[in-house]
Order: sequence, then C-alpha cells, then structure tokens
Amino acid sequence: MTATTLPPRTQDLSEGPLGIALLDIERGDLTAARRHLAQGIAHGVSTGGNASLFHGAPALEFVLARAGHAGPDIREVVDRVVDARLVAARRRQSSGALPDLTEWDHIRGLAGLGALLLTRPVPSTRLTDVLLYLVSLSQPVYSQGKRLPGWWSAVGPGGEEMAGGHSNNGMAHGIAGPLSVLSLAARHDVLVPGQHEAIEVFARWLDRYGGHYWTTRAHLDAAEPPEPGPARPSWCYGRPGIARAQQLAALALGDRARRQRAEDTVVRTLTDPAHLARITDATLCHGWAGLVTLARAVAADSPAPERFAPLINDLQQRLATDLDQLSKPGFMEGRSGARLALDGTNATNWTSVLLIT
Repeated sequence: MTATTLPPRTQDLSEGPLGIALLDIERGDLTAARRHLAQGIAHGVSTGGNASLFHGAPALEFVLARAGHAGPDIREVVDRVVDARLVAARRRQSSGALPDLTEWDHIRGLAGLGALLLTRPVPSTRLTDVLLYLVSLSQPVYSQGKRLPGWWSAVGPGGEEMAGGHSNNGMAHGIAGPLSVLSLAARHDVLVPGQHEAIEVFARWLDRYGGHYWTTRAHLDAAEPPEPGPARPSWCYGRPGIARAQQLAALALGDRARRQRAEDTVVRTLTDPAHLARITDATLCHGWAGLVTLARAVAADSPAPERFAPLINDLQQRLATDLDQLSKPGFMEGRSGARLALDGTNATNWTSVLLIT
C-alpha cells in the first residue's frame, strides 16, 4: 500500500482529531470538541484487532468520558473488544507461545484497555479479568529450555527479528505499563489474587534492568546486566517513565524505600544536563511535555513536593520555548498534547491515558 492510499488516522488518539478533542474538552470548548469528534469518527470506528486505548472504539470512549458523555452503547462495544482480546491472549497462553507486545502493552494491548476500564465510575468484571491476565504475566515461562519472564516477546520492539527475543521495559510498550495499571488499581482498592506479588515481580525486574530500554537474552545470560549507555529520558521509554511506575508500585505496596529511590531517580535524571540534552522536542511522548507532566504527577504523590518545584519550572520554560516548533497538531507528538501539558490542568483526568495518574 502506498502512502497516498493509506487510510486516514482520524480515529487515532495519538495523532488524529480524537486526541485534539482532549484539549478542547479540558478547556471547556465543547463546540470545538464536537467538531473534532465528528472528524474522528467520520470514517468509522474500529472494534477489531487493532482497537486499543489509542485507536478505535476504546479511544473514543476515553475521549467521550472526559466530557462525561461515554454512555452504555460505547461501553458495550468496548467490552466486546476487551472480551475478544482476552480470548486471544488465553488462547496464546494455552499454546505455550510467547506473547507479542501488542497483546499486553499500554499503547496497543490489554494494559491500555485495563487503564481505560479503571477510569470508569464503577469497576467492571472485565477490569477484574484484565487485572488477572496482567498478573499472569508475572509467572515465568520456558522457551527452548530457557526460563523467561512471562511478558518476554519472541521478536524485537518493532516486530523485527531479534535473536532470543527481548523484554521491553518502558511505559508505552514495556512492562512498566502493566506495573502501573496494577499499582493504580491497587490504590483504588481494586484487587485480584496475586496482584501485590505481581507488582513486586515487575518492580524488581525494573530494579535490575530498567536502565535499559529493553533487555536481551545476552543481558539475561550475563552475571550482571551491562551498565546502560546514554539514552533519552522520556515518558515512553527511559528512566522518568519507569521511575513513575516504580513510585506507583511503592505506593501500592507501602514501600517507602522504593518510593524514595524512584523520586530520587526523577530528580537526578531531570537535573542532569547530559540527560536533558537528549530531549529534542516538546512532545508528550518523548519530549518536554511528557517530562513536565510526569514530574507533576511524581511531585503530587511525594511527601516532599517542594523539591520538584524548580525542576517543574525549568521544564515548563523549556516546553514553552519549543512548543511552537511542533509541526503536528495532535496529542502524543503534536501541539495539542504539548499545550495540555503547558496549561498544567487536569480537570478531566486526561493524564490517566499516560498511565501516570
């Protein structure tokens, strides 16, 4: 399929009008929100295998719910999406095959759908089923005689061939996403058997390997994982997003030492010129907007929020300086998401789509 024949990404929360509507709703401009919603559903709404928190019916429910207009019709449709994804996951588990990231990650998989269900006013049985599935990922699996974590993917982060597969560690596509969902659910007193134990398993993994975007078989075979090289700190991948997941885990488990380590990591990373020099734009996904939104969430849950104030002020200034350089209008990689972060309000709980609140 050529670029000229690709279907429009109208129902895409990351880049399409649905994501732009989040800014309209947060600002109370429902006229503009209706216009963008109409554009978003103009070519239909997916309920198929590509439906996720960031695409199709679940994305539409999330946006409508920010305005208080997600009714039973859209929720029933999303419930069917969740049911189908759970059936497929259980079938894969029964076969003994390793999972693909799209089965369980935040952007495309069941972690994101769990995050959506967690925002509903009343917890559903499907949320329980999703949490139980995420807990099941904490159980080891065996492939070619090797003991591997239950979320290990046979292929690389982009679906490419990778010898021995990998564990993705970040918030967007890695195990930090399920860790955040389970931890947020626990903080809302939504609990299933094995939840605290799974939180501990995922958190300890990130203690050991979270300095890397992903973990390879070579890392597992080494006596100690190699020291991570310089990498961009961001929401999607890198230390700040993982540190927020670790802070949420600590709050769920009542682990003050882990919470302190996570908060120290955020301060250390976001005051290090070498790390900050690797941020090249103002986006939510991997730029200043994501970092300032993360820092606010971390500060709000810290017993010492004042230590984050200068850090947040600095990030806001960097965001304000670079925002107008963004060429895209959308949410995750464009101006609307960056402006949401710059405004600094969260009346609609839009930040829950990032798995940080």
